[in-house]
Amino acid sequence: MSCTGPCAHRHHGARLAFATEHQNYPLVPCDFTDESMFNLSTCDRRELVRHAYKHVEIIVDDDDSKVWSLYDAGPKSIRCPIIFLPPVSGTAEVFFQQVLALTGWGYRVISLQYPVYWDLMEFCDGFRKLLDHLQLDKVHLFGASLGGFLAQKFAECTHKSPRVHSLILCNSFSDTSIFNQTWTANSFWLMPAFMLKKIVLGNFAKGPVDSKMADAIDFMVDRLESLNQSELASRLTLNCQNSYVEPHKIKDVAVTIIDVFDQSALSLEAKEEMYKLYPNSRRAHLKTGGNFPYLCRSAEVNLYIQIHLRQFHGTRYAAISPAMVSPEELEVQDSHLNRNQDSDNH
Repeated sequence: MSCTGPCAHRHHGARLAFATEHQNYPLVPCDFTDESMFNLSTCDRRELVRHAYKHVEIIVDDDDSKVWSLYDAGPKSIRCPIIFLPPVSGTAEVFFQQVLALTGWGYRVISLQYPVYWDLMEFCDGFRKLLDHLQLDKVHLFGASLGGFLAQKFAECTHKSPRVHSLILCNSFSDTSIFNQTWTANSFWLMPAFMLKKIVLGNFAKGPVDSKMADAIDFMVDRLESLNQSELASRLTLNCQNSYVEPHKIKDVAVTIIDVFDQSALSLEAKEEMYKLYPNSRRAHLKTGGNFPYLCRSAEVNLYIQIHLRQFHGTRYAAISPAMVSPEELEVQDSHLNRNQDSDNH
């Protein structure tokens, strides 16, 4: 299959190709239903996720129209899970490959979709209330594009009483001015949905891409079309309103940066700015992957996530069930922690 750009008309066969390829993905019993192994030839990828996990809707604001939509998979005994925040065009379903793989390895994973928020502080306040509702003191955050920016702003906003233990930033940014849209940010709420979708689609890959990337783009077009005008307008407003990350407030947060070398919505300058902002971060570079490597290069992305989370095994901030960690690894981790504590004391 080849693609010369995002297609506005979604052919049913193309939409199913991505899910069909993964219909034999090994599932581990962790709050999944027996329906998770159904025949994917009769339903689309959205149903893959909705049948596999329990879908939860939570209201934490006084405004009951603000509904957080999420999938919470893996052992509930884990109190510091990894939470996935989607890009402008994404929903909670776009991280299904990460949820499948990581829960299979014993991690607790939450993939969510945020309500309509028009202001960054409003978002941070709502997200803090959500963590309180879920009784989660600290979490690891994986954010893609806008999701990564929101993750950084939340870590910054809560730095006096930290709620973020680590960050994985995928194709993300630290300053909204890179999009040159700060002057239009306050007018998105006026635009019709079709115009907002056109703006988002303008950042999707142009030209020939491989079949997995084409399927990922097709999937994201499907997710984009599921969003209403308010959802899209509010996300674009958060993405473009004048704001930047203050790194000195989150200097103690462990960071891994995942980016791609091929075409994506981020410029080289934006990527280099992220490296400058987090000089001590771990860097994970993918040769290809476009805007959505978590979909089309999921095996590599999942490996980098696992490597990032492994540094917390054996601590109170582990996102994995202790039963899934070997005694040998815990022994190595304990010795590593002891060495770090000794160096801090000298």
